[in-house]
This record gives sequence, C-alpha cells and structure tokens, in this order.
Amino acid sequence: MATQWPIVGGLIAKIAMPLMSEKNFNVTHIPVNTEISGVDSSYLPTLVLEELINRSAHRVIIKRCTCRDERKCTNHSIEAGCIQLGAGTEEIDPRIADHVGIEEALDHMRACVGDGLLPMVGRVKVDNLIWGVKDRGKLLAVCFCCRCCCTVLNSGKYLPHDVADRIVRLKGLEIYTDHQKCTSCETCVKSCFMDALSVKNGRIIRDNDLCKGCGLCVSGCLENAVYPEIRDIEEAIMELHTRIRERIDFETSFNPKEH
Repeated sequence: MATQWPIVGGLIAKIAMPLMSEKNFNVTHIPVNTEISGVDSSYLPTLVLEELINRSAHRVIIKRCTCRDERKCTNHSIEAGCIQLGAGTEEIDPRIADHVGIEEALDHMRACVGDGLLPMVGRVKVDNLIWGVKDRGKLLAVCFCCRCCCTVLNSGKYLPHDVADRIVRLKGLEIYTDHQKCTSCETCVKSCFMDALSVKNGRIIRDNDLCKGCGLCVSGCLENAVYPEIRDIEEAIMELHTRIRERIDFETSFNPKEH
C-alpha cells in the first residue's frame, strides 16, 4: 500500500487521509448469495438498499465501473457501475451516468446482486471529486464490488486502523465456521480482504476485530462450512440508515441557497 512507503507514503497519506476521515468515509458491505439465519438471504440487499433508493431525491447509474474498467475485469461486466443517490447526482454529466427513475435503479441493483457483486453503501467523499459534484453532503454511494477489482477489497488490509474502522460491519452480523465440515482448504483465508482469517492447529481462526462481515468467506466456501447469523435485521437496517443520515442528506432536493 502506497501510504506505507517511507517518505513518499507519508506525502500520499497527507493528501489522501482527509478524504478518509470519519466525516468523509464510512461504508458497510451487504453480503449476498449467502443463507443468513433469520433472514431470506436473497432479499437482504433489497431489504437494506430498497428504502435508500426509494427515498433518494435523485439517482444515477454510472455507466462504467471505474475499478473494473481500470483492471479490465473479465469476471463481471464493466458496465455494472455504481448507483449514486441524492440531489448531488443532478450535477453528474449524463455522458458518464444515466439519470434514472426508482424502478430502473432497483432493477440495476438486483441485476448486480444477481451477478454476485457485493454491495457497499455509504459516504465516500472522493466520489464528489471523481464525479464532479460539489460537496454539500448530498451524495450517497451504492457500489457493486468484485473481489478481483474493487479498490477497497484490494486495499482494506493495508489501511491505517482508524480508516479501516470506518468500514463498518452490519450491526449484529456474525460469521462462524463449522469445524466439523471445514477441511482447512484455506479458500476463505485467501478470500478475506482484511486478513481476518488464519489457520492454527488445523482450524480456521477468525479475528472478529478485523472481520467486516462482507460474506466473501461464506459464498466462497466449497464445503458450506462457513455461515452467518444476524441478531435483528430490522435493528441492523435502522442502524445503517441512521449512520448514513448522520453524514448524508440524500433525501431532500437542493434549496435555492445551495445553488
């Protein structure tokens, strides 16, 4: 990770860290294609994201995923771009984003989830710079990430601890390993973007302080030995939506003073 290089890394960190402050960066991954105890798992992203899309003042679908485009992804469609929500999206150039209605945004979300892409939702200030939107706290990112290309999924383990803490696990979500089924093949270890998994004495060990609850270890386990549980899905959704609203007003339109 560039921020860990001596001298040069310090300069990069000084420039980049303000964009990753508590105010400017706070995201949560929503696991897909997994069976979660107490939840119809195929609808978990819908449960979490549908209200956000429905209540957004405006919305766009970015025409190309910047991560997949840069890495020339061959596993998922480069055209499966992120959704941006909020009045700020009105300023995004239609040459790089389709301005869409609620149903089109929902259809795009479902298609991305159906392709196994991992939703990540939250405040990402760097998107204001990328998409040319003045930062008024009215831009909410809903990304659809692949393990092979996503910047966050490829750099999470290198982030400073205080920045990594702003990748927040869905409240009440826990992931367990059934050691009776587990063969210690280490597929889950390799899939974990935070290095939260390791093998000790032939058993998978999970560091819950590092685990972000993305579910990649669950969907990638060949033995179905890894499983998630969530204590209260309604509480989890409420906590996430509250945390988002503390940082972003994606629901109201611009008032004249903001233009």
